[in-house]
Amino acid sequence: MHEHETSVPVRRCSSFSLVLLLSLFMTVGCAVGPDFRKPEMGMPAAWVGAPDSEAALEPDLGRWWMVFEDQTLTSLVARAVESNLDLKLAEARIHQARAARGLAASGMGPVLDATGSFRRSRSSGSPAPGGGDIEGPLTNLYQAGFDASWELDFFGGVRRGIEAADADLRSSVETRRDVLVTLSAEVALSYLDLRSFQQRIAVAQQNLEAQEHSARLTRQRFEFGFASGLDVANAEAQVATTAAQIPLLEAAARQTIYSLSVLLGHEPGALLEELSPPSFIPAAPPTAPVGVPSDLLRRRPDIRRAEAEIHSATARIGVATADLFPRFFIFGSAGYQARETSALFDPVSLFWSLGPSVSWPVFDTGRIRSNIEVQKALEEESVLAYRRTVLAALEEVESALIASDKEQERRTALVDAVVYNQKAVELSIKLYTEGQTDFLNVLQAQRSLFTSEDALAQSTLTMSTNLVALYKALGGGWDTQAE
Repeated sequence: MHEHETSVPVRRCSSFSLVLLLSLFMTVGCAVGPDFRKPEMGMPAAWVGAPDSEAALEPDLGRWWMVFEDQTLTSLVARAVESNLDLKLAEARIHQARAARGLAASGMGPVLDATGSFRRSRSSGSPAPGGGDIEGPLTNLYQAGFDASWELDFFGGVRRGIEAADADLRSSVETRRDVLVTLSAEVALSYLDLRSFQQRIAVAQQNLEAQEHSARLTRQRFEFGFASGLDVANAEAQVATTAAQIPLLEAAARQTIYSLSVLLGHEPGALLEELSPPSFIPAAPPTAPVGVPSDLLRRRPDIRRAEAEIHSATARIGVATADLFPRFFIFGSAGYQARETSALFDPVSLFWSLGPSVSWPVFDTGRIRSNIEVQKALEEESVLAYRRTVLAALEEVESALIASDKEQERRTALVDAVVYNQKAVELSIKLYTEGQTDFLNVLQAQRSLFTSEDALAQSTLTMSTNLVALYKALGGGWDTQAE
């Protein structure tokens, strides 16, 4: 009896020691599959289209729209960040990725289930010695306890899954940052478009007033016999042509307000009262610091997301490779079992079991190895996508730089054109009233003035939108200090 009592704790200690040793081995065991390495890609030392003075300065990209010094624009961007629906969708995907990471991490620990059951049964009867039958007895069986299982991650399949889930979470975070970059740029571009339409409406109305004055003058000269009916018809036609441009510009301005309202997560007409009063186009500063090309790798969310996707794909090769190796489990159960509820929790009703299990795929017609090749191909695809993303980013920055540089040259020429066209209009009207030239020169001068003033307004817009495109290409719109 003494020998039996001492052997039970020995077996229990041996079982617990086995579990501890296996757990320790699992935590320090190998993880099959390749380890992630940051992709290497050669970057140019400087921008082709940026002067050395611009490239030498570190750009402040977190709140780049502040350079326009427009309080309305600053307010619109802030409200968009608070309520834009695309941004909220990106945040919901972060929550999903975080939950998926928790799901993957749950594979590292044991699973414990509480169980309980009741079963009533009758055993088979038997013939009675004197004839007839004897019914089998009725029995009840009550059971309550716990079932536990634990997969020991000897070869790192679960750990690689957690690694992939971590990378997926980083990817979703970078997606939200990319939405921030796009959102701030879209709000700024829409706002600049609105102010441009309003300025072009003002230019058209000013030219319309001048053309109406010329038309009245021509009618007066016609009444006194100093002008022909053709001059009157041409003057009226020009007035009507200019007037026809204004409704199109007004419709475009209203549509832009609708677009801004939706970007802020409101119904289309929510900002009409606030944005309908006209204002000038926010002017872009003459230069903007751009840093060096290598900054893009840490600044642009789409590049950072592409890197995280490589990490995720690399880790999933390890997940697939782990299927080639055995899987080890520990199963255990403990509880109470009795035929009467009154005896259910008596010490003699206690039962338990504990033991390991192993499974190893011997033949699967190449399924596991084919899955490994699929994951390797996906990793290769993600590396190529990363390189494409970097090249596209470099192209976007260079294109924005050259566009800004050439638009400055164009705007300088347009300013001169407006000045000379204003002189031409004044001189042509003076000569026409003195009878020294025909009305065709007046019409031509007024058309040229209207065209050049409208082009100057559009060039002012283009200067500002090129700066927005540059900041977007540099990955501006989120704070790197908040990582």
